[in-house]
Amino acid sequence: MSSFYSSDSDNEPSYYHQSLYSRQRPLYDIFGGGKVADVLLWRNKNLSASILIGFTTIWFLFEVLGYNFITLLSQITILMMLFVFIWSYGAGFVDRSPPDFHIVTIPESTFKWLLDKTNWLLQKLYKISSGKDLTTFFLAITSLWVLSTIGNYFSSLNLLYIGFVCLATLPAMYQRYQYEVDRLVKQGKTDMKKLYMKLDSKFLNKIPRGPTS
Repeated sequence: MSSFYSSDSDNEPSYYHQSLYSRQRPLYDIFGGGKVADVLLWRNKNLSASILIGFTTIWFLFEVLGYNFITLLSQITILMMLFVFIWSYGAGFVDRSPPDFHIVTIPESTFKWLLDKTNWLLQKLYKISSGKDLTTFFLAITSLWVLSTIGNYFSSLNLLYIGFVCLATLPAMYQRYQYEVDRLVKQGKTDMKKLYMKLDSKFLNKIPRGPTS
């Protein structure tokens, strides 16, 4: 598993986007750098695997065993509090320091990364909806329609879990097979443009348009 997610240069990012992004930036920088990028690109394989296993366990408890959210959250909180209590209470007997509060806090960089990506997505959708690139607009509409159709056959939890698994695996796979993926994306864009040109010449061009002035 570890060799699958590793790249030839684990320490320094050397992959650049040319087809999927307008600017040449390392994939590591696009994901904000820091711990978030380390997790998504499997630079810290133990942490990435632990998070994936943790989310898989939560999905299994909810979807397969039928756990209630409040029940599971309460039981997890009880276990965490008992763990911290035993550790803090027994630290004096084994000559060890009590647990550090910072180990249970979520770094601000995580929220900043999520906020930045949310704003980027909203700006991207707004730009696509402006009508400047009809090919991208129709492709986005089609993709969202396919996603809504798929949503009729899966529960929200399953969709969230599938999305998380894709987020936890696809970036690392793309970093390893970037050139092959970029080639396929470029070919796909070319095919979409050809399809749009055919639709434009046969149907869209024949639609009556009002005066431009």
